[in-house]
Amino acid sequence: MKQNRKELLAQFRSIAANPRKAMEDYQKQTGKGAIGIMPVYSPEELVHATGFLPMGLWGGHCPVSKARVYLPPFACSIMQQVMELECDGVYDDLAAVVFSVPCDTLKCMSQKWKGKAPALVFTHPQNRGLESANRFLEEEYSILKKKLEKITGVTITNAALENSIQIYNENRAVMREFSRLAAEYPQFISAVDRHAVFKSRQFLEKSRHTAMVQCLIEAVRAEEPKPWDGKRVIVTGILAEPDGLLELFDELKLAIVADDLAQESRQIRVDVPEGNEAPLYRLARVWQNMYGCSLATDTKKKHGPMLVDMVRKNEADAVIVAMMKFCDPEEWDYPIYRQQFEEAGIRHLMIEVDQEITALGQARTRLQSFAEIL
Repeated sequence: MKQNRKELLAQFRSIAANPRKAMEDYQKQTGKGAIGIMPVYSPEELVHATGFLPMGLWGGHCPVSKARVYLPPFACSIMQQVMELECDGVYDDLAAVVFSVPCDTLKCMSQKWKGKAPALVFTHPQNRGLESANRFLEEEYSILKKKLEKITGVTITNAALENSIQIYNENRAVMREFSRLAAEYPQFISAVDRHAVFKSRQFLEKSRHTAMVQCLIEAVRAEEPKPWDGKRVIVTGILAEPDGLLELFDELKLAIVADDLAQESRQIRVDVPEGNEAPLYRLARVWQNMYGCSLATDTKKKHGPMLVDMVRKNEADAVIVAMMKFCDPEEWDYPIYRQQFEEAGIRHLMIEVDQEITALGQARTRLQSFAEIL
């Protein structure tokens, strides 16, 4: 029996809000556990090839107290939340936690990790244009692979890894289709719903998530389109949370027609390339091909022109910058692409994002004023 749009979206919201249940359901179905994936970019395919469930660790929404012992107050709120949850034992059931360390705070977190799940750390080379950088990262992934095999007791064969690469590429493709669909049907897919579909992919086995998104796409396309009388915006940053923030977008009729969020579309932007090279080498090539991200060094500063192009292609009215509080790479990048917006005549607004925040009055005032200007 086919499910309708509202039923499917309710499922995505439930999964996004209850990652522990998703992990426990997976364990019951497969007999295997989960491995945590810290932001921002990790070769999840390696974890998937073991049969364990990759679980995204992007913080939460709880008061922070214990984390202050281990992290300075100017660490970004995602890391503050992750440390708080770690201190509360939330991650103790994970078999391991995979760390990439593209910023100082993540380096600090990987060294201070004190949970029961061991930290598996690897490094992305920042001089990404060199072939030696690809080979370096391939070796980093090889070391990570051996650690995962030891922890899980599973040998990661090339065949299993190729299968996982295909599953992940299919998921990225269907998510890009979903993003375009959300832009076409903002009347049916709210900003909160759109986020839930993206966030739920962190907690589900990817082939299952792909099947659910395909059902949602089919259900939405079966409905009659309705005219949209609001504005269309692009959102950029690390993430746009909590849901209360996105509810303001819906209330003010600001449809997110595309995003450049590290938690969302940056995760599906680049496929693992096909070819005859070894799968680990091709996984490493993803980092070389990554673009438009403050955590991936770009001396040519193409982030701004990319966003300007997104505005024009999606016929958007403006860009909203969701600035993660105390995220140095994003804060360093912002003045450059803000100037590029000014030169291109792109309207824009910057709002601060803090996962610990409970009052959204300031964000409401800024977004409402901006909506009225638009």
